[in-house]
Amino acid sequence: MKKIGVVVNTKRPGAGGVLNELREQAGALGFALFTEREDMVEPLGATYLPVAEFGEKVDVALALGGDGTVLYTALALHGSEVPIMGINLGSLGFLTSVSDTEMFQALEAIKAGNCKVSERDVAECRVFQNGDLIGEQRSLNDIVLGWGASSRINTFSLSIDGEEVSSFMCDGMIVSTPTGSTAHSLSAGGPILHPGVGGFGINVICPHTLSSRPLVVPNSSVIEIGVEKAVKELILSIDGQDEFLMKKGGRIEIRRSRHGVKFLQLDNHSYFSVLAQKLHWRGSSL
Repeated sequence: MKKIGVVVNTKRPGAGGVLNELREQAGALGFALFTEREDMVEPLGATYLPVAEFGEKVDVALALGGDGTVLYTALALHGSEVPIMGINLGSLGFLTSVSDTEMFQALEAIKAGNCKVSERDVAECRVFQNGDLIGEQRSLNDIVLGWGASSRINTFSLSIDGEEVSSFMCDGMIVSTPTGSTAHSLSAGGPILHPGVGGFGINVICPHTLSSRPLVVPNSSVIEIGVEKAVKELILSIDGQDEFLMKKGGRIEIRRSRHGVKFLQLDNHSYFSVLAQKLHWRGSSL
């Protein structure tokens, strides 16, 4: 019997109906369900299990919600070999590869072992202030340094593998994994990196020069961004969550984690089809 851990965003419209379907369909296929939420035990007919223990006790994790739910699940399972399947409840997401109407098909594919596996890199970010380590965090999507309570610009330094690249007067900087290249970085004019690309994207937000362009560096690189000038406290946001406040003398160090994340997808899943739908690509017409 396969053990499935369930993480669900119950604020999503229609979540209640989907949970009822999951309970019935999982039971029909002989799956045992586990949930991190005690209030979901009865609706799912599941066993309560803290998400921190999913990595040791379940075979597959289902993340029901949007991309935020998938990000939460991926980082909670970091370091384990448990694959994740994102079930979309709402608008199309980049990480939730299966719609709620395909859930039974997805469960059958899991039982038969007919899913595609996509492995994604995770970034590790170490945060320093005046030389002192003040925190560490992991990122599946992106690391964004900038913003704050003033509109005045900042100056950041960028180094790759100990070699100084340049300094930038700008509003902020983004370092993204291939998974996160379709998030904030894309909105700021960065490139789309296929998940199979072993690299990081580095993008400057609103640089005060027309010559600045996004960089793509190998995932073996160690990326360092230093705060050379700032008249305000800056926000360091990791996967959309504001994690640290930084100021002049701050520095972040980013490298690839030795632990990645495995995603399960149906055999008919197409990365480029998702891009076309999400980004409204229509092509040219005569």
